[in-house]
Amino acid sequence: MAATANANDAIQPLKVLIVGAGIGGLAAAIALRQQGHTVEMFERSRFANEIGAAIHLTPNATGLLKRIGVSPADYGAVRTEQIRDYTSDGELRFAGNINQFADTWQHEWFLIHRAHLHQALKDKACAVGVSLHTSSKAASVDATAATVTLENGETFTSDVVIGADGVHSIARRSISGHEVKTTSSGKNAFRFMVSRKEVLDDPETAHLAQDLGAVDIWHSADSKVVIYPCVNNEVLNFVCIHPDNLTNAGVSSGWEQAVGKNTLLNVYKTFEPSVQKVLNKAQADTLKIWPLLDMETLPTWVNDRLAIMGDAAHPFLPYRASGGAMAIEDGIALAVMLPRGLKTEQVAQRLKLYEKARHERVTIIQEFTRESGRRHLPMEETMTIMSYIYDHDEWDHSTDLLRRNAWAQNPHVYYRQPSVFGPMPGPRQDFEGRSRITASANASFRTASIRFKTSRTLLKTLLPNSTYSFAGNGSIAYATLSQTTLSRLDWLAGGGYNLIGLYIHGVQVKGANEELTSGSYLPVLFEDLADPIISGREELGFPKVFSAIDVQTREDSFDVTTSWRGATWGRMSLTGLHTEETSDPSPSETPGLLVHRYMPGVGSEHKGIPEAEYPVFVDSAKDAEAVRPRIKRVHKAQTGTFHIDALDWSQLPTLHHIVSRLAEVPVYEVVDARVVDGDGVADVASAHRIQHL
Repeated sequence: MAATANANDAIQPLKVLIVGAGIGGLAAAIALRQQGHTVEMFERSRFANEIGAAIHLTPNATGLLKRIGVSPADYGAVRTEQIRDYTSDGELRFAGNINQFADTWQHEWFLIHRAHLHQALKDKACAVGVSLHTSSKAASVDATAATVTLENGETFTSDVVIGADGVHSIARRSISGHEVKTTSSGKNAFRFMVSRKEVLDDPETAHLAQDLGAVDIWHSADSKVVIYPCVNNEVLNFVCIHPDNLTNAGVSSGWEQAVGKNTLLNVYKTFEPSVQKVLNKAQADTLKIWPLLDMETLPTWVNDRLAIMGDAAHPFLPYRASGGAMAIEDGIALAVMLPRGLKTEQVAQRLKLYEKARHERVTIIQEFTRESGRRHLPMEETMTIMSYIYDHDEWDHSTDLLRRNAWAQNPHVYYRQPSVFGPMPGPRQDFEGRSRITASANASFRTASIRFKTSRTLLKTLLPNSTYSFAGNGSIAYATLSQTTLSRLDWLAGGGYNLIGLYIHGVQVKGANEELTSGSYLPVLFEDLADPIISGREELGFPKVFSAIDVQTREDSFDVTTSWRGATWGRMSLTGLHTEETSDPSPSETPGLLVHRYMPGVGSEHKGIPEAEYPVFVDSAKDAEAVRPRIKRVHKAQTGTFHIDALDWSQLPTLHHIVSRLAEVPVYEVVDARVVDGDGVADVASAHRIQHL
């Protein structure tokens, strides 16, 4: 009967509540919804009156908007073409063509009306199924219960709450435990917009608007005027920053504070005439003053299942075009850290990871903006700051942090070349770093072996150094040529491969404190698949090399041919096979295997000097405790023979030095030859380093 899926086993989305539907909150909502979560937003306003100001979308922000399917160009965004910096009396100090960065930044630098960006985000949020409640002011947030209570008393419950409710955040109180006051940065800003056509129609100001996509800055010691276009180059946006003692703006009143035009003109009365003339075009009913607020750096942005973002966590001064961009980056980082399939109990840890991804970067950029407010930075310093901010992709950064965090959860994972891709799956771990012991029990093996008497004096020449020796006395030794075919390996998706090696019995190695470890020594192991060769060499120190290994099985015989690119160098044959009732897989001298790990140094100055060299012991008894081989059949052979042909360097350019030495090994007598079939393949995880003297 087919198994019935349990509904509780299905991957469940998280329920996410977002307080505040500004730029950052909407970006987070879209990205989280695209991760498959249920998202509800609560916005205090009715969205009836949008702020009449523009915003920079620098390359780091534009790329993230593209990723969530928002196109600024479709909403009147203007591509930044050039930046010019003047002194207040009109002296040009710097002119830079942004197009020169076309090969540096993969995304555009846009200038867009804030209301139009907001509309683009709202449209996308609605399209992906975000539920948006307007005129819904939050009164409180409970970080532990993950609830939001509105001023009307209605309470909403979720798996995670995100506070994106701006500089006067309600959610922030549940992070800090107290009211965190914003303070004046010492600067205020006038903000307003003027028709570009009006500026062009005036001969005295036309030169200020004739170039499309131009950002122009005039600065004195403590004030500046910034002008740039938006709305398809039809409107010019003005930001006029000055010391707050020159104007009166309430710190807690936001940026909807009206101000008289005479105040504006008086502040900039020393600036060049064309600037004063264009400032005079401000419409009195649209001219607003904006206090530039700062706030102490919060030690944390998260508490249990609540996280704050954007201005709620880190209000920015309007320098380096970072406020909106950082809020967008926050939203994307949250979505990356909260993929679908995450359990509720994992949310708190992932929010901490979000903070780790963002806190340092944001704090550094905040200080950049503060310094930009204190003094006018030279262009070289400005370019360094721009590179730090604009060369970043938060999706890639957060994804990598999440990936590395997952790797770090299991300290026992194996890393192999190329390590930058993370732990390498193989015979000892899967993609999640979990042991393959259980699955290995289902694998199968067929081993053909010929055990023979040979010369100990010759085999001594195959021992790595003087710490290795034979146990006992005499000049006779025993060795086994063994070929194994492995099948049904889960780490190869049910596939398998062949291997063949020479096992020298009765060897011991001297380690620390003169302690002896005994086993069968494996000087070389040939395999016909790259993956186990690499994993065995790097993880275990096995002396593995490649060779083609062809096996032919008949009713009463078993033949093996080894070759390299058509050059056959070895043949092994067992004939007269007959079934024998036995559970002993093969004669064994010891319960373990010895191999010698050698990793060469890199560079000509390290030629012949290993970066690592030491003996390794594989404890067969421990491996058997994890996966005990189950012998199904043993076929004894009447005869067992093998022949090794050294060939020459032209036929075996990379193997001749090995094969020629093996060809020297004499066979005095074959003492056992058999083929064994069974299930259960150990992962050799017991391999460990033997400490040097």
